[in-house]
Amino acid sequence: MTTPSPFAFDWLAFHAAQAPDAAAVGTPSGWTSYGALAEATRRLGFDLAASGVGPGSFVLFSLPPSAASVAAALAVQSLGACVVELHRESDVQTIATVLRQTGARHAVVHGREVARWKELSVVHGIEHLFVALPSAPPPRMQEALAELRWTWLNENDPSIPSDRSRAATDTDGWRRDTSAPALVVYTSGSTGTPRGVIQTHANILANTSAIAGYLELTSEDRALSILPLSYTFGRSILQTHLFAGGSIFFDHRFMFPRVVIDALAEERCTGFYGVPLTFELLRRQIDPTSLDRSTLRYVAQAGGGMRQETVRWTREAFAPARLFVMYGQTEATARLSYLPPERALDKEGSIGRGLENVELRVVDAQGRELASGEIGELVARGPSITSGYLGAPEETAAILRDGWLWTGDLAWRDDEGFVYLSGRAKDMLKLGGHRVSAAEIEGVIAEHPGVAEVAVVGAPDALGGEAAVAFVVPTRETPLDPSDLRRFCRQKLPAFKVPQQVRIVSDLPKTSSGKVAKPALREGLAHGDSILEGSVEAEPRREEG
Repeated sequence: MTTPSPFAFDWLAFHAAQAPDAAAVGTPSGWTSYGALAEATRRLGFDLAASGVGPGSFVLFSLPPSAASVAAALAVQSLGACVVELHRESDVQTIATVLRQTGARHAVVHGREVARWKELSVVHGIEHLFVALPSAPPPRMQEALAELRWTWLNENDPSIPSDRSRAATDTDGWRRDTSAPALVVYTSGSTGTPRGVIQTHANILANTSAIAGYLELTSEDRALSILPLSYTFGRSILQTHLFAGGSIFFDHRFMFPRVVIDALAEERCTGFYGVPLTFELLRRQIDPTSLDRSTLRYVAQAGGGMRQETVRWTREAFAPARLFVMYGQTEATARLSYLPPERALDKEGSIGRGLENVELRVVDAQGRELASGEIGELVARGPSITSGYLGAPEETAAILRDGWLWTGDLAWRDDEGFVYLSGRAKDMLKLGGHRVSAAEIEGVIAEHPGVAEVAVVGAPDALGGEAAVAFVVPTRETPLDPSDLRRFCRQKLPAFKVPQQVRIVSDLPKTSSGKVAKPALREGLAHGDSILEGSVEAEPRREEG
């Protein structure tokens, strides 16, 4: 592609024409070639169009990464419609909010989730379900779906046509608009209400081409990803490799780290990606001398700050593969900066400098740029910055000011322009690589009849990043048990949002204006060890994705 198309489905078509037999997407179940993936995308485009998907439509996705989820998403975008990615652990209330915000009438879901989606379809008027399974749905599932319009999507080989008749639909006939929404990725808003970050075709091209450039990706590259596509980091790995004509191996087996590490060599992967927790777990469980690095060219980390001792271990354990430490946000499509591996030692702790098409500044509350060494809020601008949150003008206005994205991260820069993070300006937490509003967790805990007051803050996590800690004041009538409160949260929140520790306290510190003094709570935690060490309320977590 001398002049890259701004549309990801065109990248697929181009590489399918050039090398139809080249591997594109793989899982432990097998590989799908570029030619087969392109054919699956074309066939699914007809099915989707026949079911009513077209320009301006929003289609919800709740699937593990696979050839089927990739082909279905590209098919949706080829019709001028928008993919809406949901975390697979999203609760019914969150999905209902997303349905109201998007007006979506179609969903692509996994067969294991049919019961939940049947209920949602009836209550919220979903018109058509596309159900992904490795084989045709069994009779009992077909009976459950009998009241609905649905189509089976072959999870392992999506190029197999369904039984639906083909509509004579021109899937390339819509007016191509690079500023149209291609993808909506949901994250917590500052109020705790889920907010859909709009990513346009132009946003995706700008960020994807820049990342592929500094990673020097080619058609010979193959990534191993353990991350879900509902996470913008995971989505960017897919997009960069489709852009370059490379391949990606989705591996969901990270509860067995050794199996995944062995797959790096077995699948001849040149790149490996992870969040801080990924490498912290590897550091604790894997002997670096046992690693087969024969094909590995680079390792990339994002999704929150990683402890420097873990950064050093990762760099040494995977050498001679180069380690890229990266920083980004969903609102920036994916990446905003990276630290070049050759500057890893003299710029240790830095998130690097902005991508080639991204400008970074450190500013005061009025937006005035600060001198090097001064701490302020990190702001960014460039073609990958979102146009805003779907249907949320007030929250959009809070993060987008005069063309700049206010990241909510406090930072300073040195004389060479390398940026160093120093905290959060907003009441947001970085949990397992996800940005989560403390207000969302507080709102759920406050629903418990035994809770009078609650405040949630982040604490250093022994496995990297942050852990959520809830300080709870009980009512006089109901005794509270921390384990019971965590079980209550698990019924209403995805696992990564459940507080790692609940502390029962008699009162919460307050400011002179009566607000909870969260800095005092954080300061108290800062004097102890990382929150997962020695905590009776904490439980082991599994890696997201």
